[in-house]
Amino acid sequence: MDRTLKELRTGEKGLIVKVLGEKGSVKKRLMDMGVTRGAEVLVRKVAPLGDPIEVNIRGYELTLRKAEVQNIILESGLLLHKEE
Repeated sequence: MDRTLKELRTGEKGLIVKVLGEKGSVKKRLMDMGVTRGAEVLVRKVAPLGDPIEVNIRGYELTLRKAEVQNIILESGLLLHKEE
């Protein structure tokens, strides 16, 4: 079963395989920010209530809402090591 970016904890990495959503503004906005298939994503920080989430993708920091990260699907079975 595929995992979403929302399921990763601080320090964990994953590989994006799909961005869900209609061809609307949210999906386009995510893709414009570099959230695309094949990109590696690292969870830097998660706010105390779980929203927002700060990630590192393509070499820059990005803060996303929980509703957005639920639509980012990571490769099933692939969880890269935590950063030391």
